[in-house]
Amino acid sequence: MELCHYLPFFQALPPAEQSALSHAAVRRRVPQGTLLHNGSADCLGLLVIELGQLRAYMTSDEGREITLYRLFDRDICLFSASCMLSSIQFDIIICAEKETAFWMIPADFYKRLMERSVAVSNYTNQLMASRFTEVMWLVEQILWKSFDQRLARFLVEESALEQTSLLIMTHEKIAAHLGTAREVVTRMLKYFQSEGMVRLTRGAIELLDLKRLEILAQI
Repeated sequence: MELCHYLPFFQALPPAEQSALSHAAVRRRVPQGTLLHNGSADCLGLLVIELGQLRAYMTSDEGREITLYRLFDRDICLFSASCMLSSIQFDIIICAEKETAFWMIPADFYKRLMERSVAVSNYTNQLMASRFTEVMWLVEQILWKSFDQRLARFLVEESALEQTSLLIMTHEKIAAHLGTAREVVTRMLKYFQSEGMVRLTRGAIELLDLKRLEILAQI
């Protein structure tokens, strides 16, 4: 598909702007593990995802990670162009969790487009509000949910995302998603195993009782 099918505001632009946008966008494909954006000092541009999976996360001064949100097919990554958002003063890192194909719209071009077009400006504001809503939901989870609930929810969501009950994932990777220490994840997974909800093997977790995990996660 062409870029125009992925941008809700594309048809609201004048033909000249449509043409300029199509020429400015650069299509890229990156392998799993590629670091695309490394904080506010890096201004890659707006990313329009054709297919794949990106992870947006933050790191503490001690190097501990926490996933803020993930991006999938047809999603748009705004914070990779954070230099055009003067009010954004925090560092978000974006990497490819799977092989990903996307269009990159240069930040300076998109900023000029946003200043000229009400449709683009409105869409950008809606997108920013949506991302902040996701981050605030995460904060609420950390503040008000116990870790066993958060871990159960993560396992259920990961199982739905990968469409399998066998998750090939290390305890360290789960800890990075949830913003905690590997030892905490291991201890809770061993408890889940003792309760018959999961089976642990090297580098993998098999979900044995998805219903109990869903009840625990309150999904």
